[in-house]
Amino acid sequence: MKRRNLLLGLAGATAVTTLPRIAAAQDDTLTIVATTGMIADTARRIAGPLAEVRGLMGPGVDPHSYRQTRSDIVAITRADLVLWHGLYLEAQMEEFFKRLATSRNVVAVGEAVPSDLLLRHADYENKADPHVWMAPELWRPVALRVRDALIDARPEHAEIFTANAEVFVAEIDALVAYAHETLAKVPEPARVLVTAHDAFGYFGRAYGFEVLGIQGISTESEAGLQRIRMLVDTLVTRDIKAVFVESSVSDRNIRALVEGAAAQGHDVRIGGELFSDAMGQADTYEGTYIGMLDHNITVIARALGADVPAQGMSGKLSAGI
Repeated sequence: MKRRNLLLGLAGATAVTTLPRIAAAQDDTLTIVATTGMIADTARRIAGPLAEVRGLMGPGVDPHSYRQTRSDIVAITRADLVLWHGLYLEAQMEEFFKRLATSRNVVAVGEAVPSDLLLRHADYENKADPHVWMAPELWRPVALRVRDALIDARPEHAEIFTANAEVFVAEIDALVAYAHETLAKVPEPARVLVTAHDAFGYFGRAYGFEVLGIQGISTESEAGLQRIRMLVDTLVTRDIKAVFVESSVSDRNIRALVEGAAAQGHDVRIGGELFSDAMGQADTYEGTYIGMLDHNITVIARALGADVPAQGMSGKLSAGI
């Protein structure tokens, strides 16, 4: 199939008449396109300077509703390796990637998590909760799947990719230890996490928190007035003091909870902004996978009553958390 026809078939939209020219690589650098920031960061850590990684979804971008752009299609079809999450996270792109996998090197790395460790949800029929990165212990098999995909693409660099993956996994293990130690300091009655959408299920299971999301697992689901009223009543009756906004989801519904509780004479504050489906700004610590989770763990623990340093696991978090 000619490349122009392939692009037209994958786009599934308007015809592509002209495509921008992309300079050919002058060396053997592996070109990678990754959907989420978490996958892109993992690929960079394991590949190092041997790869050029392009992440499609930057800070504040919601993967549940993201649709590929014309420039995305060009980059993806020219890449040596495409890494996507799977588990229906990139819901609007799933068929695109499945078709592409018949002719290109495309790997759904999130599906490396063993199926018996995946959470199911009554409102998400025949689908697993895709937010596995929220519990770093579940990101280990994802990192190893990324390593294997890199080795398959460039077997001559297997030793380097393996060594880099070992370093990265060791950092994940240190993050797991920090999470257990830090979150155990939150008083048990306060271990209730109220967020904009139900993205923290794996976090709650791993660290003993009850998680209450206004929306369902996908941000495409609607938050009804009845759900908001029910959560307001929960905040009041259980004396919950803090709720959390998310960087990739509108804060409108969370602010409605705060206002609803105030109308009943109960003071609830916004405990901080959490990174759920996207990382922090590029070129910051919070713009890495480790930094993203360090931020979430530290912000949640401090807002819910734990005495922990504001700078997080290794003193790298931005001031003012």
